[in-house]
Amino acid sequence: MRDGIEVARRGRAAVTLVTDQFWAQGDFVAGSSGMPDIPRVRLPHPVAGTGHDAMGELAESLAAKIVGVLRGDVAADNAA
Repeated sequence: MRDGIEVARRGRAAVTLVTDQFWAQGDFVAGSSGMPDIPRVRLPHPVAGTGHDAMGELAESLAAKIVGVLRGDVAADNAA
């Protein structure tokens, strides 16, 4: 979250990737950082430790959505 917020503050397009387990924490961090609407995409938890193949499959399944959010063509998971 904090890295995505910092990127957005520098005027760059940003989307943060947050797992289910940390979604509520992401709400808190985004709000307390003054960027409650920073685009986020929800990932299943856990991601780490699932293996190279699983990480590749997850990346492939989310890549188009992430690019779409960055372009403004697709709603982020936290969009109202």
